[in-house]
This record gives sequence, structure tokens and C-alpha cells, in this order.
Amino acid sequence: MPRPASAAPPGPVGAPGVSPAVRAWAQALGTALAGIITMIVVAALGLWAAGATDLPGGAFPSVVAAAVVIAAGGTVGLSGEAGIIAQGAAALDAVPLSVTLAGALVVAAFFLLPLRHRAVAGTQELLGRIARTTVCWLVLLLLVALAARHDFRISVGNDLVDELGAEFGTTPTVGFRADLGATLGFGLLWVLALLVLTFLVSRRAPLSSRLLHFQDSVRPPAFAMLCILLAYVAIGLVVGIVELITGEHPADTFAVLCLGLPNLAWMALGIGIGGAWTGHVDKAIGLPMPQVLDDILRTGHGPRTLDLGAIAEHDGRAWLLVAVAVVVLSAAAFLAAVRSPARLPAWRPAVELAVALALTLLVVGLLTRIYAHYGLSLIGVGDLGGNLGGEVVLQPQLLRLVGVGAAWGLVTGYLGSLLGRRVRHPGEVGESRPPA
Repeated sequence: MPRPASAAPPGPVGAPGVSPAVRAWAQALGTALAGIITMIVVAALGLWAAGATDLPGGAFPSVVAAAVVIAAGGTVGLSGEAGIIAQGAAALDAVPLSVTLAGALVVAAFFLLPLRHRAVAGTQELLGRIARTTVCWLVLLLLVALAARHDFRISVGNDLVDELGAEFGTTPTVGFRADLGATLGFGLLWVLALLVLTFLVSRRAPLSSRLLHFQDSVRPPAFAMLCILLAYVAIGLVVGIVELITGEHPADTFAVLCLGLPNLAWMALGIGIGGAWTGHVDKAIGLPMPQVLDDILRTGHGPRTLDLGAIAEHDGRAWLLVAVAVVVLSAAAFLAAVRSPARLPAWRPAVELAVALALTLLVVGLLTRIYAHYGLSLIGVGDLGGNLGGEVVLQPQLLRLVGVGAAWGLVTGYLGSLLGRRVRHPGEVGESRPPA
């Protein structure tokens, strides 16, 4: 039957007079802008609490920009310069995961918002959305990276030496600059990984018809991993708020919450299931750190092992980490089993959860590494890490983390699968239950 002349052709619903291409680019720009603004706000609050507003030369905005660049996967290089009679060296490798997580959650939420009522989407459409969001993200990240540069003059604590340094042009300085090439390269990988994980985790994210058969085996364990990570962050936030109210150093606590809460929360996950980190702290160089970790890493000489036993020697409450791990991982395994198709053999969800948890802890270990160093020597006398310098090192034992993650995932996944048989699964019809 011919269409009446007055009928409007079908098309996407949106603001009148706005083409679909313009609307699509506006959505991509809004997604990227919301993520960047969120990261800037969280980084600014954390650095403000850490005292970065007192840095000389109006460096605060540049430091905030540098924190956002690092949180988004970029690279910021540090350098020291002290003329011909002195040498300086500086390095920093620590990801402010509070900033990273806040930006990632906002970007994922805004990216999925236009797709929330869709069950299936074409491959070309999905790739187009990812490409537009990626382009907008990289442009904004480039602008932030251009602002992430500053130089500081360093006093060596001796008025005469400082005056001589100023006279002969050897005043020590330390500065930082974003590496634009590396920042854009790693920033590209960061945003692509985030968008792919968004589709892996969210059951409501539409997939192309070619990928639908993967969702039953990938999405339940992926969603369980997200729940585990967010649950630990939520628990850490509650503990942090209590410490913020009752503790003696609320500013330091607030700085940790805004900059490194996931770093500590996810380390608690790894340590609670038997993982470990090694490292040491020579001197305080401005990185906020809980007192128990500071005490352990400063004890003795050389690298120290940070695991459940070491923490328990300083605080007997450390064994609560095991109980928390049992509860959170068991609940996540049960949730994954319930979201999986019915009548799967019990070993299947167990293996899937073991692989997922092992990979998750591998990523957690890589993200929670810390290396911070500043040193200065005059006329070749003194180590660059000597009296005028300091160092903080924290490295994960990756094989141990992956191993305990696989073991815990296997056990809790199997138990969760058995418990999950008692409830209705997606798409299951009838009251019959598969045999155990």
C-alpha cells in the first residue's frame, strides 16, 4: 500500500533540524568531555588536599593536568637540571587510580546512554560510535597534555650554596612535561580498552548479531570482576570516610581517597587472597600512604615483602581481609552463575571465573606499581638518592597474584555454580532443576 503523502519517513528520533551525523558527534564529544571534566575535578580535589596549591609559580593547574594525563594512560616525564657543578634526577611512576576509575565510569555511562534501549546494533554503527568517541577523547587529552608542564627551583637547604648556584647558573630545578606522542598512543589504547570492557561488562550494551553468541560465556564473569573491584572500592570508601571523621590527619586521608583509593582497595583484594607486593620507602617525598604500609616499607634495609603476614605483625585486623575476600568473591561467583545460561556443568563457570580473576589481578598488579625518586648531588659528591633525595618503590609479585587469583576463582566459581542452580537463570522456563 502506498504511503500517505503526509506521513513522515521513519528515522532516528532527535532534535528537529539536527542531522544524525551532528547528533552522533555531539554525543561523542559529550561523552569525552564528561570524562575529562570528572577526572580534572577528582584530581584537583585530591591534589588540593595533598597541599599542591602551595607549589610555587602557580604550578597547581599544571600538576592537575599531569595527574589527569597519567590517569588516562599518558606519560609525564620528570627531569632534573642543576648546571655544570650539580646533577639532579627525578622519576615518578604511579597511577592515581581514583582519577582513572572516576573518568572510566563516567565515560562508560555516557557512552551507553544513547544505546540503553537497544538489544542489537549493527557492527558499522558500533564501530562508528567508538571511533567518534575515541577521536574526541584524544583531542581533549592532547589539550590537557599541553598544559601538563612546569619547572620548579629546588633549594638544597644551604643559603650559601643557593646563592652560589644562582650566581653561577647552577640552581637545581626539577620539571615535568607530558610526552605528547606517548600520551596519545597510550591514551588511544586506554580509551579503546575502556570501550571494549564496557561492552564486555554491561548486559544491556547492544552487540552486533555476530557477537551475540559470546555474551553468555564472557559477560557473566566480566560483570563479576567489575562487581568485585567496585565492592572493594566501596568498602575502602566507607573505611576512608570513618578515618576522615575520626582520624588525626583528615587532609591526608581525603587526598588518598581522591587519588589512590582503588590502589589501596585492590591491593587489599590481592593481599587478602594471598598475593604480595615488595618495595621500600627511603624518605617521604609527598606521596600519601597509610601508616601501616609506611611502617612496613621503612623497616630494615632493602626490599620488604608486603603480604598478609607482614601487615598482621603491625595490625592484627589484617586477617579481616581474608574474611572480606571470602564474602565478596563468593557473592560475585554466585552472581556470575545466576547470570550464566542454565544447565551448565559446574566446572564451566569455575574455569571462567578462574581465568577472569587471574587476569583481573594481573591488571591490578600492573596498575598498582609505584616508583618515585628524587635525588641531587653537588660537584659529584653524594648519591642521587642520598640526603637530598628519596625513593618509594612498590612492585607486585605478578606470578603469585595470578596463581592465587586462579585458585580462588576456581573454588568460588564452583561453589557459586552449585548455589546458583537453586535460582532461576535468564531464559530458563519451568521449575525443573538440573542435577548437581
